[in-house]
Amino acid sequence: MSHVILPYGDTTGDGAVQLSFTLPVPIGGKAREAARQLCLQMNLENPQVAAMRDLGGGYTFFVIYARATRGVDLDAIHVPEVTAPKWSMQEVDRIVAERLGRPIRVVGACTGSDAHTVGLDAILNMKGFHGDYGLERYQGFRVWNLGSQVPNETLVAKAREVDADAILVSQVVTQKNVHLTNLTGLVDLLEAEGMRDRVLLIAGGPRITHELAVELGFDAGFGPGTVPSQVAAFIVQRLTERA
Repeated sequence: MSHVILPYGDTTGDGAVQLSFTLPVPIGGKAREAARQLCLQMNLENPQVAAMRDLGGGYTFFVIYARATRGVDLDAIHVPEVTAPKWSMQEVDRIVAERLGRPIRVVGACTGSDAHTVGLDAILNMKGFHGDYGLERYQGFRVWNLGSQVPNETLVAKAREVDADAILVSQVVTQKNVHLTNLTGLVDLLEAEGMRDRVLLIAGGPRITHELAVELGFDAGFGPGTVPSQVAAFIVQRLTERA
């Protein structure tokens, strides 16, 4: 049995969608028609150019309204996700004290050219995110937040210095898939240093999924909307299983 769904606009299943993109053509009637025909090539029905703007240099930006003609079967979709218990900060601290008897050491950074620390800070900093306190506030964690544009070598050196239990890497800059290069480079470096089996390796960012992270050699991947308690529970669960 299938459960096919379409986008929702005014009524359920009407297939209404809005999309935007840029074409390397000067603004004008030909540009408008090029955008419309491109949408038809995407199997979108009745595409309408709601807005277009000259970006200069022969480029035009478009906003399009259209109708999707094909749906997706929800029952055929299977997404690998991180499995972790839903523990509060107090529960995490109690389990760490009872099962490990020492604080968990975590080192985090935005690596390579990435200067966007919002996601990393949301997980590590005391304030946290969405009413969920960051790992710095937990009694059961010791945190070293190295900030932005950190070379993989510096991150690994710090992890070795503090004998880290877990390394957290945030990747927001993804142009030309540079995040994949940074992430695989970190795994390779840890393996070369003989440290990969000694640390939990966790990635996060807008284009990070658990499936991708595992494929690249990480233990887990967390995407947008992740709160600190999810990461904390995953780390504690994995470490107590090893203890």
